[in-house]
Amino acid sequence: MPDAIGFIGLGIMGSPMAANLVKAGYDVAGHSRGRAGLDRLAAAGGRPVRDVAEAVAGADVVITMLPDSPDVEQVVLGPGGVLAHARPGTLLIDMSTVRPQTARTVAAAAADRGVRALDAPVSGGEQGATEGTLSIMVGGAEADAESARPVLEALGTTIVHVGPAGAGQTVKAANQLVVAGTIQLVAEAIVLLEASGVDAGAGLRVLAGGLAGSTVLDRKAAGMLARSFAPGFRVDLHHKDLGIMLEAAREAGAVVPVGALLAQLMAALRAQGDGALDHTALLRMAERMAGRADG
Repeated sequence: MPDAIGFIGLGIMGSPMAANLVKAGYDVAGHSRGRAGLDRLAAAGGRPVRDVAEAVAGADVVITMLPDSPDVEQVVLGPGGVLAHARPGTLLIDMSTVRPQTARTVAAAAADRGVRALDAPVSGGEQGATEGTLSIMVGGAEADAESARPVLEALGTTIVHVGPAGAGQTVKAANQLVVAGTIQLVAEAIVLLEASGVDAGAGLRVLAGGLAGSTVLDRKAAGMLARSFAPGFRVDLHHKDLGIMLEAAREAGAVVPVGALLAQLMAALRAQGDGALDHTALLRMAERMAGRADG
């Protein structure tokens, strides 16, 4: 029989990830606060369940995909949470993006209960989650990371064990720094091209074929040019992630001046009411600073 997986958190990322696990032959019991996520899981062939306890009951692997550190702490460590119900030997994979310290706290608490914990945040956005092409950065014991590989291969194409507990979240913080920086530079390039009377679409196609090429250009440029900011990854979440990045840098004694600027730009965008938009809405901020915004 296929391994039983409990999946908690069926949002923009979690829903397609759970669906891909069902497609790979796993028995997936999923729980989410919203009805829509449960309905999507049922439509994909999974089993929506009422609460965390039911999702964890009988699971060989438990995956959490939640918005922030307090959510993970509540769902995993809280009364009636994952660790209160998981059997010894269960593999707990937190694929949320949270503070490295949260990952280390979860790992220590899991070890006390005989549960093997990994922090395995992802990059690739909603498209990568849907296509099963996520990049997955795994922190925790190497043997546990290898045990998780068959499950993770149903979700992503780049799966790398990057170090002990918390290391996956540190790599994700670095990822979010690079992604925000690249989006901001693409936004500024669009403003420059359009202000100069150059066809921005043609310009970006050339850039994408040279050294300036990136996954951000490949996946995000068309939406940015169309000013289509339907959320694949919300400004609110990237704002949270850049806060995690700054905290990790401070703890490590690393200096990230561009990262600090990006965090301020994302905070300003959020303060102006754009928190629910896709993070490519940084283009709106670039246009406002250039006096070229329509509204």
